Amino acid sequence: MSVELNHTIVHSRDNRESAEFLAHILNLSTGEEWGPFIPLVLANGVTLDFATIPAESLTVQHYAFLVSEAEFDTAFERIEARGITYYADPHRKMPGEINHNDGGRGVYFFDPAGHGMELITRPYGGWS
Repeated sequence: MSVELNHTIVHSRDNRESAEFLAHILNLSTGEEWGPFIPLVLANGVTLDFATIPAESLTVQHYAFLVSEAEFDTAFERIEARGITYYADPHRKMPGEINHNDGGRGVYFFDPAGHGMELITRPYGGWS
């Protein structure tokens, strides 16, 4: 059996708010609440299980999503429509821009819990 990531827990201030925020941007649907989790299943079968934790315990993380050009267009339109601040870089030095690294497009933004979210249309450095 090959090793694959199956699921990970995403800490949030409000599991439903964070899961629905990302589901809306990525044009996905959240799953049924399961215990303390609101699941969001990605196309490759990996599940993000959003869990509410106390704000003082929350450690900000980074999540990058590889999307098609069409999915990027849809997600980017949703980011702009919601007035979400976005950047071309993770250091937030290029606000209101997207990047074109490795011949693709990429954008960084933040979810309601403060996690750094990234959308890219090409893996960086030819990694896959």
